[in-house]
Amino acid sequence: MAEDTASARKPAHTPFHRAWLVALVACLTIVAAAAFAAMPGLLTEPLHTEYAWSRGSIGAAASVNMVVYGLIAPFAAALMDRFGIRRVALVALATIVAGAGLTTVMTAAWQLTLYWGLLIGAGTGSLAMTFAATVTDNWFVERRGLVIGTLTGASAFGQLVFLPALAWIVDHQGWRPAIATLALTAGVMTVLTALVLRDHPADLGRRPYGATAFVEKPEADQGAARRTLRVLYSSVTSRGFWLLGGTFAVCGATTNGILWTHFVPAAQDQGMAVTVAAALVSTVGVFSLVGTVLSGWLTDRVDPRALLVVYYAGRGVLLALLPALLGPEAGAAMTAFVVVFGLLDVATVPPTIMLCHRAFGADGAIVFGWVNAVHQVGAGTMAVFGGLTRDVTGGYGPVWLLAAALCGAAALLALRIGRGGGNGAEESEEDREDEGARV
Repeated sequence: MAEDTASARKPAHTPFHRAWLVALVACLTIVAAAAFAAMPGLLTEPLHTEYAWSRGSIGAAASVNMVVYGLIAPFAAALMDRFGIRRVALVALATIVAGAGLTTVMTAAWQLTLYWGLLIGAGTGSLAMTFAATVTDNWFVERRGLVIGTLTGASAFGQLVFLPALAWIVDHQGWRPAIATLALTAGVMTVLTALVLRDHPADLGRRPYGATAFVEKPEADQGAARRTLRVLYSSVTSRGFWLLGGTFAVCGATTNGILWTHFVPAAQDQGMAVTVAAALVSTVGVFSLVGTVLSGWLTDRVDPRALLVVYYAGRGVLLALLPALLGPEAGAAMTAFVVVFGLLDVATVPPTIMLCHRAFGADGAIVFGWVNAVHQVGAGTMAVFGGLTRDVTGGYGPVWLLAAALCGAAALLALRIGRGGGNGAEESEEDREDEGARV
């Protein structure tokens, strides 16, 4: 009765729903956090020159960042259930600012691993895909595929916005002012998040977008960490979890792990200017946003498994061609590569999130957090492997070919999601009928 009364007090339609403003602020927060992912590729040569650190040790710091980024995500999702989206986002932003500030005064490689790897990894990991999924789940009933596609695409867009400017700053002013710029951006987003972001529509007496009745805010989960581990324990017995995790590990290895981390130094090895290489990576970011929004739209209409097969197969073909395309100039062929790769870059996220929700119901966001952790393990492994390969062989050629082969394997794995034994996407209808049973 109380819900009916509250619902009756609120108009069924308003000119502008607050959910879109919350989504906008979440999008900007993700953009600011994602900009830090662009820096390792720009830091490799300056740090190697200034401190004589090996590319392997620099890659190791980037790897720790990626792994922590992934491991913190499922706990962040549970902490958002316990303390609210807004509080977790504010703490994460403050951690990012602290890590960036300390990085500018570091003097040893282990400090890069601590400040950039641990602190910034934890902060940005809390403001990544599980953050996007939680905001979408709380504030939207309709248009979820579109919103999650836009928010996850914002991660690549963050690199698009900042990367060319950061490359120019590194080239003309040095790497420290570039990191200080990112820290200032995160500080601005801390203020905006405090002013605008809210945990749930019920905090403002509103319905989620598309809801036909008022929805009460769920009670805080007092055992956030326990729930996160309990969900992990139950999900790892599922064949579907490992199929999703395996494909997503390849996603991480072939995007964050190799392209975002090593493309710029690989292009420099071929005589390309750092600003031109950064512009190419930023172009990938432009089309990543387009591709992810389109993928979100398609995920609402097409079998997500079929989408994953197409995305991974296409990415594998592109990576196999890349060694022949890299050179001192960015010609038409390289431009075509970055456009198409961008369309496929983050497009895997909406169908993967959708399959997690279908297979694991109410625990879908936390399960996706763990799947994303596997993604980051794949990314971190490839980041280290790429750096070591460059140190030992003097080039990146074998890395691109390995990445292409992994994409082919991921396409084959995606065909098997939801087939055979184990809990997979095939059981999604049953899970959706009883979402509460998996808490």
